Amino acid sequence: MENKIAVIYKSKYGATKRYAGWIALKLDADLYEVSDIGGKDLKDYDTIIYGGPLYIEKIKGIKFLINNYENIKNKKVYVFMVGMKCFDDIYIKSVLEKNIPKEILKNISSFYFRGKMNYKELSIIDKILMRGLRISISNKKQSDISDDEKMILEIVNNPIDYIDKKSIDTLLSNVSVNSQEL
Repeated sequence: MENKIAVIYKSKYGATKRYAGWIALKLDADLYEVSDIGGKDLKDYDTIIYGGPLYIEKIKGIKFLINNYENIKNKKVYVFMVGMKCFDDIYIKSVLEKNIPKEILKNISSFYFRGKMNYKELSIIDKILMRGLRISISNKKQSDISDDEKMILEIVNNPIDYIDKKSIDTLLSNVSVNSQEL
């Protein structure tokens, strides 16, 4: 039996779009920006993969899955988030719990991938937020500044790109294993 897959994404600066494109290509899936697919379209798929940027503990666009839960509750559902920092599983779990209701979350497999940031590409609001964050960090003692905070201080002059195509392998393996069960 064929497993029809939809990869749906919301991207702010392009990292999530890149991951979604790689995933769709590897799985021979249909690829949609979240604004280009409706809830009714989800009925045509056996597997739904949603990707969104993690931005101030919010998964952008995740409301699409939540609002269309009736259309996906009997399907294989995967969510991947893309962010800059290196987070542990406890933090990722807390972000998921803040963004997705428990009854939906229990039916979702989740993944976290690292993204990229180029200060020059940021929106004016994001530049203002970054400036405030940088001021806050630079007021700390040098010995109290974490590696992630050092990265934030450097980002104005040096774009950072942590995107790694190999990081999707775990998600791909998970989808492949579950596809064989259908």
